[in-house]
Amino acid sequence: MQRIPEPELMLDPEQAIAYAQADFEAPHNRFIALFRERFPEPVTGDVLDLGCGPGDIAVRFARAFPGTFVDGVDGAAAMLDAGREQVAASGVAHRLNLVQACLPQDPAPKPAYPTIISNSLLHHLHAPSVMWEAVKRHAAPGARVFVMDLMRPASPAEAARLVAFYAQDEPEVLRRDFYHSLCAAFTPAEVQGQLAEAGLAGLTVEAVSDRHLIVYGVLS
Repeated sequence: MQRIPEPELMLDPEQAIAYAQADFEAPHNRFIALFRERFPEPVTGDVLDLGCGPGDIAVRFARAFPGTFVDGVDGAAAMLDAGREQVAASGVAHRLNLVQACLPQDPAPKPAYPTIISNSLLHHLHAPSVMWEAVKRHAAPGARVFVMDLMRPASPAEAARLVAFYAQDEPEVLRRDFYHSLCAAFTPAEVQGQLAEAGLAGLTVEAVSDRHLIVYGVLS
């Protein structure tokens, strides 16, 4: 099916609270596990989390890699506000900074990062080049890049099946958003084309489930 874009920012406070309170332990822990598999060496230093939302991935990453400092950036103040209490109670708040910033016009807190991560931002962007230009702009030489996102299914019926299978017990707002996000996501071939156009063809695109893909590699 053709891609159906969705709003770039989650501005509704009730929607943001639903995301902050949702149980994403399994997929977010898998994000960390997949990162470890692709980058088994020790990870230290500054980390940029693009599209951090309420900050759950940033918290988990800081816990998993105690030698890191994570700057999480997101364009939606409602999402950041919804996660601040969780971040404050996380035990890693001293190594975690949440910042409101909209790509591409707003700069990241630091000019360059040895590690750049992102979870579920790409499908929100109307112009995916915004993601890859941000990666190039803020990556230090030899930076690790790890992006995880949804993968668009072949049909609306398949999208509905995935929602019913994986999110049947979730609140209506999350099931609705999951469906729209699947329809807004990119295929692996489309992402490979984006990387080639951005001059990042050295990054690897890999489907890791029936609904997720990852993009990873080390920038020269």
